[in-house]
This record gives sequence, C-alpha cells and structure tokens, in this order.
Amino acid sequence: MPVPSTLSLYDTATRSVREFTPITPGQVGIYLCGATVQAPPHVGHIRSGVAFDVLLRWLTGQGMDVTFIRNVTDIDDKIIHNAGHEDVPYWVVAMRNERAFNRAYDALGCLPPTYEPRATGHIPEMIAMMQQLIASGFGYAVAGDVYFDVRAFDGYGKLSGQRIDDMLASPDSQAQIKRDARDFAMWKSAKPGEPHWHTPWGPGRPGWHIECSAMAEKYLGPQFDIHGGGLDLIFPHHENEIAQSKAAGNPFANYWVHNAWVTTAGEKMSKSLGNSLLVDEVIKRVRPIELRYYLVGAHYRSMLEYSDESVNEAGQGFRRIEGFLQRGHEFLGTDPQLLTPNPSSRPEAFDAAMNDDLAVPQAFAVLHETVRGGNAALTAKDTGLVTEALSATVAMLDILGLNPWSKSWAQVGRADTDSVIDALVQVALEQRQEARARKDFAASDAIRDGLDAIGIRIEDTPEGARWTLEQ
Repeated sequence: MPVPSTLSLYDTATRSVREFTPITPGQVGIYLCGATVQAPPHVGHIRSGVAFDVLLRWLTGQGMDVTFIRNVTDIDDKIIHNAGHEDVPYWVVAMRNERAFNRAYDALGCLPPTYEPRATGHIPEMIAMMQQLIASGFGYAVAGDVYFDVRAFDGYGKLSGQRIDDMLASPDSQAQIKRDARDFAMWKSAKPGEPHWHTPWGPGRPGWHIECSAMAEKYLGPQFDIHGGGLDLIFPHHENEIAQSKAAGNPFANYWVHNAWVTTAGEKMSKSLGNSLLVDEVIKRVRPIELRYYLVGAHYRSMLEYSDESVNEAGQGFRRIEGFLQRGHEFLGTDPQLLTPNPSSRPEAFDAAMNDDLAVPQAFAVLHETVRGGNAALTAKDTGLVTEALSATVAMLDILGLNPWSKSWAQVGRADTDSVIDALVQVALEQRQEARARKDFAASDAIRDGLDAIGIRIEDTPEGARWTLEQ
C-alpha cells in the first residue's frame, strides 16, 4: 500500500477520501461552525474544537498559511428562552456562555481562531445576501419572515443524500405561510418582547443558516477550502448553507469535513445529562491535557463513548509519555522549556498517518513505539538514541497539541500550582488560627515565621488572614 505523501481528507459531499488541494497554493481557508452559546459546553461540544485544532496544527506544520474562522451563534430561540427565564437580556446569557466555551477551548489547548465572528455583528451582510436571494427568485418574504425556496435550488439535499419529497417539514416556522413546508427561515419576524433588528421586511432576527453563509463569505470570500462541524450539522444546517451560498452565486466550500459525536451509554451527549459532563467540571476530576489526549486519540470520524474511567485509562498512556520526557531530559541534563520542536525529527510513519485523513490512532501507535525505543535507549544509556527519541516525541506531541512543555500547557500548569499553593497555605492558616484560639501564641508565631521564610507574607485583617507571595 503506498504511503500518502500529501494530505487526504474524507469529504462528506463526495462520500470519499480526497487528496487535499488548496485553492491558493500555500494558503488554506477553514470555516468551522462554532458554539451556539445557549449553555456552558459539555465534553461533546468541545470535541469539534479539538478535532479541528489538530487539522489546523497539521496544516500549519506543513507550512500552510491558515485562516481559521470559528463563529459564535449568539442569538437563537433557546438563548432567548433561557434569558427570559433569568429575566436578563439575551446577550447576558450569550456572553456568559461564550466565555465558558473559550475557557474550555483554552483549557484543552486549542489554538485561537484567526477570527471569531458573532452572528449579531453581521446583520448587514445577512440582509444583503437575503436581498440578493429574493431578487434572483430563491427567497421570498411573507408576514415579516424571509424564507428560502428549496425547490428553486437544484441539488438541495445532495450533501445529506436526501430527496426533497422525503424530507420532513422545516420546524423553524408555521408551514401554512410557506410555499413548501420544507422551506426554511432565513429571517424571523420579531415576537413581542424579543430582541430584533430592523430590515426591509420589518423588525426581526436571523435564522441560523443565513448567519454562517454571510460570515463565511465575509471572512473567507465566495469560495474557500474547508467547511467543518459535527455530524449533526450536515442536515439541515450545512445543507441549507450550501443552498443559500450557491444560490447567491458563491462556489462556497471545496471540502466538507465532519467529526463524529461523543456518546454516553450509546446516546449522543446532550444538556439533559446535567452538569457532571460540563468541561468546567470534568477538568476538576481529570487533567485537561489527559482529556485532550483522550479526545484526540480516537479518529475524528469515529464515535467516542465517554466515561471518567476511559479518560483515566487514556491518561495512564499519556503519563507514560510524560515519564519518558522527564527521564530523558534528566538523563541529558537539558531544560525542556528550551527545547524547540524540530519537524524534521518526526518519523515518516507518523506523517503518513496524519496525511491519511488525520489517522491519529495510527499516529499514536508511532508515538508510543518511539517512546518505547527511547526508554530502551535510557536503559542502555545511549545518549544519541535518547536524543533522537526525545526530539521525535516532542515534535509529534506538538502537532497533536499535547506537548506538555508548550506555553499553553505551562500556563495551565501554573494555574494548577497556584491552586495547590493556596490550598496548602489555607491549611497552615487554619492551624495558626486554631493555635491562637487556644492562646498558643508560640505555635501561631512559628507557623507565621515558617511561611515568611519561604516568601509567603501573612496580613491579619478584620475579615481574616490574607496571604501574598513575595516576588
């Protein structure tokens, strides 16, 4: 079997693995459907961000100049509903959850996108596209809504492999006011008390699909390389994006790449599972880098069954890699923070696996084989082989976003260290307070002096003792 020398990706539109050829040599445009910020993210939400972060890192590692767009849908029915329950403006809910998503992306080592546009910041672009679609006969306005006429667009249903007559009615509005029950809303007229923007058709707010068509065109142009998202977005969201954009005269995306779900008990992970699988909660139980290792380890198109036990099991594998890195640096007497990943040190088999539709499980096999070889070299005290294995391991981990010595993980490590220091100091302060309560001032002073000796300054205030770390 020939070893792939260039990247190939599974294209949902053609249902085949295709060699990836960028429109402009050396440049890649990617649009990823990002968060709909109705609630904080659970592990299932974040898999897409991690999967496409690996693609971003691999393309960048190949010398590509990548423009990576990850949008934020900050207005929709559920956001409005949740805001109503809290009796706050919609943007309070949207911003709070957008920040939660960004915390999750950062915690799992995802590189920031080139641009992260919000839907509500692009109403003029949506209006312009809808006006164009109405003028060309693909859209129509009725009762303040604007709909896309699916029967007017030849090829509607091609991405998802469906015939129009076999489709269910679009659930985003009342069927009786549409030409066809399957027509979908590009713009929704405002209901009393709802947030709205003014348009030629009256006050209202955007439908989900027009947002991405408009933002993709603004930031990547009428044609770009890769459009990505989860499998659940193929229909109706991505199908409808294609219809809008191509009807507007845009060639749109050349490749459609979709990641599979994270499941629990065989079902797609959902908000109904409660808070235990929120990323903010999970990373209190497992190390963020080990959660990323778990999410990255399965092929992005494979379903991934989640449990804390499976993450911990994966974490054991990652800790073996970390153990080799630590022992290797100690053996060589080098500072890991000063080690710059060298792409030329990656094994050819690793690169071949990554080029084969991002076959990370096969890439992991190469990684672990390299670590085993490095451990054998440590046993043999072979400086040359240890150096080679160490360099190769770090280079592979860097592509996967798992290099524990990188700046992003070092920052997470510092945050973890700060929380540990705080917990330890609080224990000492509680012991000091107990000593003072029983009038054992010698013990109280000894605790304070001991902390002072290591640079921790104690200040007694009416609200209790406070501590600072002397720089």
